[in-house]
Amino acid sequence: MTSKIRTLDELAALRPGWAAEGKKLVWTNGCFDLLHAGHVRSLRDAKALGDILIVGINSDQSVHQNKGPLRPVVPESDRAEVLAALESVDYVTIFHQPDPVQAISLLHPDIHCKGADYADDAKPVPERETVLAYGGEIRFLPIYPGRSTSDLIARIIKVERP
Repeated sequence: MTSKIRTLDELAALRPGWAAEGKKLVWTNGCFDLLHAGHVRSLRDAKALGDILIVGINSDQSVHQNKGPLRPVVPESDRAEVLAALESVDYVTIFHQPDPVQAISLLHPDIHCKGADYADDAKPVPERETVLAYGGEIRFLPIYPGRSTSDLIARIIKVERP
C-alpha cells in the first residue's frame, strides 16, 4: 500500500508522463481525520472526474494550525495509509502548508476538487487563482449531510462510558 504514498517531488516527476499519455489528473485535499462515509463518497466522486486521483492530506502541524490544539486525532502517517487503501485513490501525499497552493503549483492537476461548501464563494478558495492561472478547472463535490469529522468528535466526547 505504501507505493501509493508519495512525496510531492515524486508525484511531480510522474506528472509529465501522465500528461503525455493524455491522462486527466484530479486533485483533492483535506485533513481526513477520522475517515468516514462522506469522505469515501467524495473521493469516489472525485475519481470519476479523471484518470488519476491524488489526495493531498494536511500534515499534523497544518491540521493543528487549521483545526485547533486537539487535532488531528489520527497521525498523518496513519491517515495517509488509510486513504491509500481506498480503491478510488491512486496516490496520497502529505503537504505541510496550511493550504494546498504550493502542491497544486507543482502538480498542475487538470481538475481541483473542493466540497460544495466552497461553491458560490461561501468559503474562500485560496488556490483558485493558482488553478485558473495554468488553465485548470475547479469542481465542487457534493457534501453528504450528517457526515463530518467534527460532528463525530463531538458525539464521541458526549458519550458516557459504562
